[in-house]
Amino acid sequence: MSTNSTGPEEKGFFEKVKETIEHLWDGTKDTAEEIKDKASDTIDNLKTKVSAEKKVVARKASSAKKSVTAKAGAASAKAKTAVADVKAKAADKAKEIKAKASDENVKAKKAVADVKAKAADKAKTITAKAKTETATAKKSVAAKTSKPAAKKKAVAAK
Repeated sequence: MSTNSTGPEEKGFFEKVKETIEHLWDGTKDTAEEIKDKASDTIDNLKTKVSAEKKVVARKASSAKKSVTAKAGAASAKAKTAVADVKAKAADKAKEIKAKASDENVKAKKAVADVKAKAADKAKTITAKAKTETATAKKSVAAKTSKPAAKKKAVAAK
């Protein structure tokens, strides 16, 4: 008979530890690979989400830019319209003031002309009155001075 037994051999302590370590190492490797795959998948998912978000943000930003540009254009147009209205009103007011000043100037010139005409008429009237009074006074003086001469003639004739 043989000295070898047909039953399973018992492993030694170190061999058991070695197998356990190998088993743990293999399990850790598998787990690490699984974690790596999951992380890679998660990173890929996040990248696609980020890229989708970037597109959405870019779209929103471009629409916001368009909106801001449109609003700025509208505000600019309103400002230009307001400026044009103010300029038109100022021009109308200036024309109105100029016309009013011109009318007042014409009225003042007419008033001056009327005063000059009245003064000239008054001067003519006074001059005519003075001439008639002077003529009357001369006649009256002449008549008074000629009466004594007539008396002298009459006295001399007697």
